[in-house]
Amino acid sequence: MTRANLFKQHLSQRILFLDGAMGTMIQSYQLEERDYRGERFADWPVDLKGNNDLLTLTQPDIIKAIHTAYFDAGVDIIETNTFNSNSIGLGDYQMQTLVYELNREGAKLARQVADEFSDKTPDKPRFVAGVLGPTNRTASMSPDVNDPGFRNISFDELVVTYTEATRGLIDGGADIILIETIFDTLNAKAAAFAVEEVFDSLGFTLPIMISGTITDASGRTLSGQTVGAFWHSLKHVQPISFGFNCALGAKELRQYIEELSAIADTHVSAHPNAGLPNAFGGYDESPEAMASEIQEWVSSGFINIIGGCCGTSPAHIKAIIDAVQEQPPRIIPTLPKQCKLSGLEAMTIAEDSLFVNVGERTNITGSAVFKRMIVEGDYESALAVARQQVENGAQIIDINMDEGMLDSKAAMVRFLSLIAAETDIARVPIMLDSSKWDILEAGLKCLQGKGIVNSISLKEGEDSFIRQAKLVKRYGAAVIVMAFDEVGQADTQARKIEICQRAYKILTEHVGFPAEDIIFDPNIFAVATGIDEHNNYGVDFIEATRIIKQSLPHALISGGVSNVSFSFRGNNPVREAIHAVFLYHAIKAGMSMGIVNAGQLAIYEDIPAELRDAVEDVILNRHNEATENLLAIAEKYRDQQNRETKTEDLAWRSWPVTKRLEHALVKGITDFIDQDTEAARLEAERPLHVIEGPLMAGMNVVGDLFGAGKNVFTTSC
Repeated sequence: MTRANLFKQHLSQRILFLDGAMGTMIQSYQLEERDYRGERFADWPVDLKGNNDLLTLTQPDIIKAIHTAYFDAGVDIIETNTFNSNSIGLGDYQMQTLVYELNREGAKLARQVADEFSDKTPDKPRFVAGVLGPTNRTASMSPDVNDPGFRNISFDELVVTYTEATRGLIDGGADIILIETIFDTLNAKAAAFAVEEVFDSLGFTLPIMISGTITDASGRTLSGQTVGAFWHSLKHVQPISFGFNCALGAKELRQYIEELSAIADTHVSAHPNAGLPNAFGGYDESPEAMASEIQEWVSSGFINIIGGCCGTSPAHIKAIIDAVQEQPPRIIPTLPKQCKLSGLEAMTIAEDSLFVNVGERTNITGSAVFKRMIVEGDYESALAVARQQVENGAQIIDINMDEGMLDSKAAMVRFLSLIAAETDIARVPIMLDSSKWDILEAGLKCLQGKGIVNSISLKEGEDSFIRQAKLVKRYGAAVIVMAFDEVGQADTQARKIEICQRAYKILTEHVGFPAEDIIFDPNIFAVATGIDEHNNYGVDFIEATRIIKQSLPHALISGGVSNVSFSFRGNNPVREAIHAVFLYHAIKAGMSMGIVNAGQLAIYEDIPAELRDAVEDVILNRHNEATENLLAIAEKYRDQQNRETKTEDLAWRSWPVTKRLEHALVKGITDFIDQDTEAARLEAERPLHVIEGPLMAGMNVVGDLFGAGKNVFTTSC
C-alpha cells in the first residue's frame, strides 16, 4: 500500500494530529544573521535573518530537531519547512533560484524523520505534508489604492512558481500537498492548478489538503470571501481535507469550523493559533486552555485533523492529543448534488431552486450603451451598469467583451479586476461569456470565486470539447454547453436533445465533470418572425428542456431569453410580455436560469389579458394566425411604459400597512419600504411580529408565484 493510501486509511478511522508552529520553535533558538547564512551563503549580498526556510540548508539539524519534537509529542503529520519557498517569498532575499532545492530538501528532511518514527511503530505510520504557502502577494486585490484594477502578481506567475515548488516537494518524498494559510482564494486556485498539472505530468496523484485563514471577526478571508464562498471556490480540487488555520485562536475560530463542518463533504482540518497575539506579537494561550477548547470542537463532531499554528509548541500539541485522541472523528455528511457557485458570497442552485436571473447588460454584444462605455474606456460607468444589474435582482452577471474593434482579452481582464474591488458587485458569481476560448481562459484566471463559462460546444469536434471541458474543471468553474455540434446549431426538439445527451455522456464519463455543474443551453431562437419554420421554436425549446431535465440527472438549463423576442425589438412592452410568458412555460418545464435584463422583467399575472393570450398563442404555436394576431395588437402597446405606470399607480398606498408590505414585496417596489416597515413596527406588539407577519406573508406570495413560474422579478426589499 502506498503511503498516500495508508494516510487515507488512517484518516477514515481516527482523528489525525498535525504539528504546531515551525516559526515559534525557530524563535526559541534565538538565531543570528550568521546562523542563517551558514558557510554556503556567508557572502550573500542581502540580509538573510528571518528567512526561516533557508535553515533547511544552513541549519538542517535544527529543523530535524523541531520535526522530532512534534513527533515526540504524538503527531501523525509534520509540515515541511517550505512556507515561503516560492519565487515571490524568496525574492525578498534574492533567492528565487532556490525554489526547487528548498522544497526538495525540506521534504527530504521531514521524510527522514517521519521514516525513523514509522520504523519504530509500524502500526502508527507518520506522514509528511509538503507545504505550499500563500506568498506575500494577492492576485485578487490591487496594492495601489489609486488603481484598483492593478495587480502585482498574475495567475500564470503563481502557477509557474507553485509548479516548481510542487515538483520539489514530491521529489523530496512528501505524502500530501498542503496548500495553507490562504488569504486570497485566487492564489490558492493557482496553487491547485499547478499541483494538478504536476500530477498529470507524473501520472499519479497525492492527497491535497487545503487550509484558509479567516482574518478577523467579519468571518471572511482577507480577499473578502465568506466560509461558504471559500469552500465553493475550491471544492473542485476534491481535497482530502479542508479547513482553517492561523490569524485567530481556537475560541475565535470555532464558529467558522462549525459552519464548514456542516457544508463540506470532505474531512475538516484546523490548526489555530495559541490565542490572539498580544501587544508584543506573542501568544499567551496555555496548552491546557487550548486543549480544552479543542476538546469541545471534537465532542461536537467538527474535526478530522487538528494541529496548531502561530504560538503553538510541542506542549500545546501534546495537550490537545491527550485531550481528544480517544474521541471519534467527524462523520463526513452526505450532501445532495447541487451547483455551488460563488463570488464573495456562496450561491447554491438546487434542482428545485427558484429561477436564477443572469444579468445581461454587461454584454457588449447585447448592449450598445455598455459597448460604448468599454470602447471609450469609461470603466467607471461600466461598473455602474454591473452594480445596477445586481441591485435590480441579478443573482449572476454575464460579462461579454467580444468586439472586433477592441482588445477583448485585455478588456475582460481589466473589467474583472475592477469588479473584484467592488464588493456590492463581486458578491455574486460571474458568468464569463465569449465565443473565443482565449478570452474565456483569461477571465478564468481572474476569478477567485466559482463562476460559469459561457460557453463550450461540440462545434469543433470532441477533442476540442474535451480539452476545454477539462480546463474549465481545473480552473474551478461550472460550464454552459451550447446545443451545437459538427453539423450545426440545434433548432429542433430532437436535435437539441440529441446533442445535449451526447455532450452529457462525454462530460460525465470521459472528463469526470460534475453533472451538477453542467448547464445546457438548448438555443432560444426568435419566434413571430414571419417564417413558418420558426413558429415552433418556443415549443421546441420548452419540450427539449423538459426531456433534458428528465433524462440527464442534475444538469441545469439556461438560455438567452431576449433572443425569443428579437422580432419585436423596439417594442419593449411586447418584448417584456414575450419574455414573461416564455419563462412561465420554460420554468415549469425545468429551465433553471436565463440571461435577462433583471430590471426589465414583467410579471406574468400583470400582463394585460389580451396581450398575454396573443403572446401565449405565439410561444406555444397554438394556431397558424398567432403571429399575425400579435402583430395586429403590438403597436398599441409600443408606447406604453408598463413599469412607470405601475410605479405611478399609488392606489395601493391607501391599503392597510400589512397589505402594503405584501404588495411591495410581490411587485419589487422599494420606494416606501422604510416608512411602511416602521409603521408596521409601531402597530405590532413586538418588532419580531413584523417579520413573522406581513413580511413573511409577502415572501410566501412571492414563493408561490415563483413556484408557478409566474413571477421572475427578484425583489430587493
